[in-house]
Amino acid sequence: MTSALSLLPMRRGKLLVATVGILGLAGCATFSDDGGFGRVEQTTRERLDKDVQWARSDAERSTLQARVGELLANPLTADDAIQLALYNNRGLQAAFFDLGIGEAELVQAGRLPNPHFSMLRASKPENGIREYKIEQALTFNIFALITMPLAVEVEKRKFAQAQQLAVIDVARLAAEARQAYYTALAAEESVRYLRKVRQAAEAGAELARRMALVGNFSKLRQTREQAFYADAALNLARSEQSAIAARERLARVLGLPDRNAIRLPERLPDLPKTIDELPGVEQAALDKRLDLQAIRLETEALAKNLGLSKATRFINVLEVGPARVLEGARDSGYKKGYEISFELPIFDWGGSKVAKAESIYMQAVERAGESAINARSEVREAYHAYRTNYDIARHYRDEVIPLNKRISDENMLRYNGMLIGVFDLLADARTQIGSVNSYIETLRDFWIARGDLEMAMIGKPSLNASARATIAVTGRADH
Repeated sequence: MTSALSLLPMRRGKLLVATVGILGLAGCATFSDDGGFGRVEQTTRERLDKDVQWARSDAERSTLQARVGELLANPLTADDAIQLALYNNRGLQAAFFDLGIGEAELVQAGRLPNPHFSMLRASKPENGIREYKIEQALTFNIFALITMPLAVEVEKRKFAQAQQLAVIDVARLAAEARQAYYTALAAEESVRYLRKVRQAAEAGAELARRMALVGNFSKLRQTREQAFYADAALNLARSEQSAIAARERLARVLGLPDRNAIRLPERLPDLPKTIDELPGVEQAALDKRLDLQAIRLETEALAKNLGLSKATRFINVLEVGPARVLEGARDSGYKKGYEISFELPIFDWGGSKVAKAESIYMQAVERAGESAINARSEVREAYHAYRTNYDIARHYRDEVIPLNKRISDENMLRYNGMLIGVFDLLADARTQIGSVNSYIETLRDFWIARGDLEMAMIGKPSLNASARATIAVTGRADH
């Protein structure tokens, strides 16, 4: 480049200084130390009260693995499971590299395109002397400098949107980890309970068989006991399969290759004494939801992109630079000057480009309105599910389970007084099976609904794919 700039005559020194200055300004666009991840860390702490790390080196990955080992050393709580997923899920780590892509595009937008150097060399013998024609030109895309502020502004907003989407990825994974955790925990608690049911059914079936052999029990009653045992064994097998599937899903969310590395508590957490009252939940969601903020940034970026499209409607390439030409003998000297090149809007006046940008912008506006309406509905639905599941679980805890226990205690007193037999006692135990399993399921559903409400206040997980697709379609305008 230095040799090319030396083509300029001294009288064009000011142009050289201006050109070098422009290149110096363009070179100021650099990468940040954290790749924009600091904002993701801060928002995650504020919204989820969790730590999140982006492992971009082997040393950072080793540090995360050490933390994962510490979490796996003890039975996992729900918070531990979420934190483990944020540290160890490879899909989340892959999503963080969207920040690197976005920052690279932002830095690229702040840099001028490389200068173009062109050269023509031709010669032929003429009257015993070889005649030459040599043309050399070094040109710069001056129009890119004019549109650079608009392009940088577009990329800044897109990068901010990428940061918002990264936080939504974190929140989505946290919600998945919470749901998988409570599902696995409830499934294993059901397995432990159904094993006890099967043992009791097996004992009743064996007792009925022996009593039938000595003629103290009818074939019908014996068959009923056998059928109950068969159902208990079948229900246990299904429950064990569900527990394995739930544990495998939890292992996938946590990023663990072996499901047996997970240690879970013996039972679900107790139902809280009171429920959270959330007045103004709809407005709070509209103000705080990250997906709505990301859509707002996307719409603003598209508006800026529309302005850039209008700016480049007629001319999108304007190159200016020094040139020199030699014609004649090799030692005849160069003619020095400059070259200007630009696109002539003869066939394409840019109307289609502007029309496309306007349609994309209006499409984003309509989708933003739809998302705001859906957000209000989603948070209302999530809050209603949270309240309803709490009421149902509390009803089982305070009414159904105690009533069945009192019935069981009364029957035990009757059995001790020899007023009822052992099979009457077993029949009473069967009626409790459904209520206990239902309580486990409703308690699980409550904790999952609580997590869903927290997610509804943060953002909609499924938005990520469509938002990223929009980014890919709109792209950065050419300049």
